[in-house]
Amino acid sequence: MSFSFLTVKVADGIGWLEFNRAPVNAFHWPMLEELAPAFDRLHGDPAVRVIVLASALPRYFSSGADLNVFAGITPERMRHWVTLCHGFVRRLRRSDKPLLAAIQGTAVGGGLEMTLHCDLRFAAEDARLGQPEIAIGMIPPVGATQALVRLLGRPQAIRYLYDGKLVAAAEAAALGLVDELVPADQLRQRVAAYAAELAGKPAPALAAIRRTITEGGGVSFEEGLAIELDWASRLAGTVEFQDGVRGFLARRR
Repeated sequence: MSFSFLTVKVADGIGWLEFNRAPVNAFHWPMLEELAPAFDRLHGDPAVRVIVLASALPRYFSSGADLNVFAGITPERMRHWVTLCHGFVRRLRRSDKPLLAAIQGTAVGGGLEMTLHCDLRFAAEDARLGQPEIAIGMIPPVGATQALVRLLGRPQAIRYLYDGKLVAAAEAAALGLVDELVPADQLRQRVAAYAAELAGKPAPALAAIRRTITEGGGVSFEEGLAIELDWASRLAGTVEFQDGVRGFLARRR
């Protein structure tokens, strides 16, 4: 399957899913509909150990939704749009493979919202980020209202969305939206290097860490313990765990 508005490639165990709709990576229906099959291709590829959301355009990570899509849109069509967005969000949050984001240039709206469901967000030092949906009387509907309250806490998430302004990467990092700032010309290399570190670690343990924290963070403590119990029990039956224990006991790395 080929994609018209996304670039999908694999190198050294890293799967890159890049937005690629010039000039500003604005999402329209065809681009949105490509997201799920593109992600499924990478997630289902045994050669892919880590997945990275990125942009093929140097100046724009994403400008969000193409507002031509919303001109005259009905509530029923908006429901369908958001349902597609939420389907992609669920794929991201249920992924068994680590997810990283490489944010460059301008990153606003829905494209930026997708990175909120990644494990770590790396941003170029000159990037600008924001959720300006309030300016058009809308909320950020790509799972952002739920992700932001978990990332930032309720008061800060509400204020961020009330303001609706673009912020510099350093301010985004101070808020907790970005995990690491990188010089723009080193962004992809830094993300690739970190992804390579993860790719060398036991895949079942990476999946367990990701799923227990992502799923456990949205339920009660007791429900979270049940998730942890299930994953720990499953890991005990993996070759990676048994080999790891034998290796430790033998004093080998």
